[in-house]
This record gives sequence, structure tokens and C-alpha cells, in this order.
Amino acid sequence: MTSEVDETLLRSLSPGVLGILVRRGADFAAAEDAVQEALIEAVRVWPADPPRDAKGWLVTVAWRRFLDAARADTARRRREGLADEEPPPGPAPSADDTLQLYFLCAHPSLTPSSAVALTLRAVGGLTTRQIAQAYLVPEATMAQRISRAKRTVSGVRFDRPGDVATVLRVLYLVFNEGYSGDVDLAAEAIRLTRQLAAAIDHPEAAGLLALMLLHHARRTARTAPDGGLVPLAEQDRGRWDTAAIAEGIGILQAALARDRLGEYQAQAAIAALHADAPTTAETDWVQIVEWYDELAGLTNSPLVRLNRAVAVGEADGPRAGLAALALLDDSLPRYAAVAAYLHEREGDLSTAARLYARAAAKAPNLAERDHLTRQAARLNAGRRR
Repeated sequence: MTSEVDETLLRSLSPGVLGILVRRGADFAAAEDAVQEALIEAVRVWPADPPRDAKGWLVTVAWRRFLDAARADTARRRREGLADEEPPPGPAPSADDTLQLYFLCAHPSLTPSSAVALTLRAVGGLTTRQIAQAYLVPEATMAQRISRAKRTVSGVRFDRPGDVATVLRVLYLVFNEGYSGDVDLAAEAIRLTRQLAAAIDHPEAAGLLALMLLHHARRTARTAPDGGLVPLAEQDRGRWDTAAIAEGIGILQAALARDRLGEYQAQAAIAALHADAPTTAETDWVQIVEWYDELAGLTNSPLVRLNRAVAVGEADGPRAGLAALALLDDSLPRYAAVAAYLHEREGDLSTAARLYARAAAKAPNLAERDHLTRQAARLNAGRRR
């Protein structure tokens, strides 16, 4: 096996191995440490001596690491009975505890950032270093965050169903982190959401997977060769991943057919209408507005209404879009950028230029700031001619 195949296999086996240790009575934090040690040992040993039963090998090694740590722990007397319970070598149990781990890592007592980090570590099988690089923080900082999260959920019992909505929100947060470092978090979120959607019969899990696929399909067209941001209207649609779009639309249609609409399905429906349009001019903006109305009813989110104002401006004209925008708080993130775009469409270039500059000053990242700055400069240059 190549090192790349090894990493993919290890990450897919990691949550199942962790679940087995927890079911055997291991504390979650100690079990997770033991699994990480087993994964490191596998990376060292497998290239030269691959096991016949990869999962069974990891379970055996992780359980022994756990017992070694338990014996050295101050609570050795309470745990020493476990040493006599080590199962004989053989195939690992086939039960899949991954779903329990999803719910555990999305425990309501955790902050969103801690829940995301713990999910990537325990369910995604990423190392602390990889997660730290993805979030652009020091490895020691991420290690402390994960350690605190593990202590928080240690001892939690699953005596009632977990909250699917919380798990989906955590995966959505992972996806929105996009790409940084040597781990593609968007692709990782899709992998984990695909796994979850296969494990539970829930239309919103399918809706989130469809949404991710449809957004990810446009990824390569979102940036110019110089790294600049390319707006949707200016993207080369020939660079969109048509296979991912087709898969996303198929998953969405099956979820919508169940008539249990949720916010991720509504968002995916909007993304599907964008993806399905051959050109910007052929986009069905009227139907997009209708879906934003559905989404606003489900979420009551002012950010949804902000995006709806853009769609209204496309469907009914910029003046109608500005009227919808006027109903919202102008302190909302990206409010100034939306106002600038609609004023430019209306022909008020001086106001648009001023608002683009204001939006650039509040941009959440460098790429967006540079894009908005260029928009302001473009309009100002045009007015001086």
C-alpha cells in the first residue's frame, strides 16, 4: 500500500476503533489517546508488514496502549480489572460506533470550535498537527483545545438519542472553513457528511451533503490565477465539476421528495438553481427568491434576508432589491457590499463606490477585501474619465 492509501484507510478505521474501546469501558479521553498512538504505530509498521485485518490490528494495539496507560495512572486500582478482559486476537467486531462518536463530539457543552476540532480528531482521524495547520493556530494551542474537549465529554453516557441538528451544524462549520494547510477541510467535511448520511435516515443529512457537493463543485472557478476572488456571475462555468453537481442534485431531489423540508435542503435548492443555469442571465431568480422565502421562514436569519435582497434585485430589479435591503440592519456582515452592488445596478456609481470601500474595510478575509477594493477603484476610475 502507498502512504496515501494508508492514511485514507487509517482515517476511515479510526472512529470504529475508538468506539470499540469506549464500549469496552475505556474513558473517552484515554481511549482517544490510545487510538492515536496505534495510528502512529501503524504508519511505522504497516508499509513493511501490512496486517491481514487492519481494524483488528488497530483495536489490539490501541487496547494494549490503553491498558499500559491505565496501569500507570493514579486510578490503576479501579481499572486494573480491565487487564484481565483483553479479548483474544481475531477479527474486530463489526458494530459501527461512528454515529455515537458524532453525537459525542457535538455535545452541547462544547463550544463550536471545540466540537469541530474534536470531530476532526476522533471521527475524521486527523492528527493534532493537521488540525492546527488547517486552522492556522499553533499545534500546542490546538492540543489544549482538544484536550479540554475530551475531558468535557469523558464519562458522557448515551442513554438518549443525540441531537442530529447539532452534528449537522458542526459538519457545516467544518465545510465552511474551506482549505488551508495540508488538510482540505471542505473535502473532509464532505467525506464525514457522506458517512453520516449513509448511517442515518434523515433528509437534512442528505440535504447538507447535497449542499456541500453543489458548492464544492464550483471551487476551482472561484479564484483567479493570481488568487483573486471571482464572483459567481464571472466564473467560468466550464470549470465547474458537473459530476458533483449531478450527484448533489440527485441527492437533493430524493430528500425533497420526502416532504420534510429543512434549512440545508432549502440552501441546496438555491445552490442547485445556480448550478443548473447555463449562464448567469439564464438563472431562475424568481424561483431562487421563493426558496429564500422558505429558508427565511425556517431560520428567521437576517443573513438569509440579506442574501434574499440580492436575489430580489436580480428578479425584480435593483430598486426592489434596495427596498428589501432597507428593512434590514445596516450593521449586518456584508450589508455594505450588497448595498454597493445594488446601487451600481441602479446606476448610482458614486454611492456604490463609497459603499464598496466601506465594505472592503470590514471584509472578513484578504481575498474579499482585495475584491471589494478593486470594485471601488473600478467605479472611481470610470467616474473620472
